[in-house]
Amino acid sequence: MPSMSPQLKSIVSFAVRLVLSAGMLWLVARGTNIQQVEKDLLTVSPAIFVLAVAILFAQTLVMNARWLLIMEAVGTPMRAIAGLRILLVSLWFNQTLPSTVGGDLVRVWMLRAEGVSWGNSVKGVLADRVTALIGLVLLITVGFPFLLARIHDPRPILAIGSLALAGLAGTIVLITLDRWPARIRSIWPISKFASLGFLIRFLLLGFRRRGVLLSTAILIHLMTTLTCFVLAEGLHAGLAVGDALLLIPPVILLSAIPISISGWGVRESAMVAGLTLVGVSPSTALATSVLLGLASVVIGLIGGAVWLTSRDRQRFAAEQQSPIEREATGATQSPSGETA
Repeated sequence: MPSMSPQLKSIVSFAVRLVLSAGMLWLVARGTNIQQVEKDLLTVSPAIFVLAVAILFAQTLVMNARWLLIMEAVGTPMRAIAGLRILLVSLWFNQTLPSTVGGDLVRVWMLRAEGVSWGNSVKGVLADRVTALIGLVLLITVGFPFLLARIHDPRPILAIGSLALAGLAGTIVLITLDRWPARIRSIWPISKFASLGFLIRFLLLGFRRRGVLLSTAILIHLMTTLTCFVLAEGLHAGLAVGDALLLIPPVILLSAIPISISGWGVRESAMVAGLTLVGVSPSTALATSVLLGLASVVIGLIGGAVWLTSRDRQRFAAEQQSPIEREATGATQSPSGETA
C-alpha cells in the first residue's frame, strides 16, 4: 500500500485535530449554561479584553527575548526586530490561520531565509519549545505542595501530580541521553534527541545567561496566568490570585499537547475542570477560556499583518510545502551546525 505524501499527511492531521477540537468544545459546552457563556462574552468590558491582549503582546516580547538567548547559544545571534517579526508570523500560522503549515515550520523557513543553517534553525526552534515546557513543569512542580493544601479531591491532585512527574522525568531523560550507553544512543531517533538534550543541558547548566533564560521561560507562563486572572476578574468569577497560580499552569500544559487546533477544546475542557475546583461556575470558566483564545487570536492577527507586508510571503507562497518539510525533516535527522 503506497504511503501518503507529506502534504496529504498534514491535511489528514489537520482534519483530525479539527474534529477533536470541535468535539471537545461540544462536550464542554453541554455541561454549561451556554446562554450565560454568550452573555459573559458579549458583556465583558472592552477595557478588560484590551488589557488581556496587551499582556499577551508583552508576553510575546518576553518570548522573543528567550528565543534570542537560545539562538545566541547555538551560535547564531539574531537582531531583536528580526526575531520578533519571525515569532509574530509564527503566531499567525499557529493561532489564526486554519493551515496545515505549522508555526514552527514557518519559523524554521524564515530563519533559513535569514541565512541560518537548517540545522541551527531546527535546533533553535526545538530548544525554544523545550525550554518553555521545562519552565512550565517547574512552575507546576513548585506549586504542587500548595495545591495539595488547597484541593482535597484526589483525582485532580493525581492528574496534576502525574503531569509534573512526567515532565520532570522527561526533562531528566532528555538532558542525560547523550550519556547513555553508545548502543542505545546510536538508535534513531534517540541519537537526534541526544543531540537536542545536550543543547538543553548546556542552556540550563552551562550557558552564561542561563538564569535569565530560565526566568523568561517561567515568566511567559506567569503572564498567561495573569491574563486568565484579568479576564476572570472582568467576568466577576471570584478567582483568587493564588488559585490562578496553582490551576492555570496545568491548563497551559494540557493545551500544549498537539491534538487540537491551537489548543481549542483542550484548553476549554481543562479550564472548566480546573476552575470549578475552586468555586468558579462552569459557564464563567468556559467564557474565561474562550476570551483567552480570542485574545490570542488578536495577537495572531498582528502577526498576520506583519506577514502580509513581508517580502517573505511571496517567496513562501511560491514554494511547495512538501519540499520545506523534507528539508526541515532532514535537518532534524542529520547533525548540522555546532552547538555552543
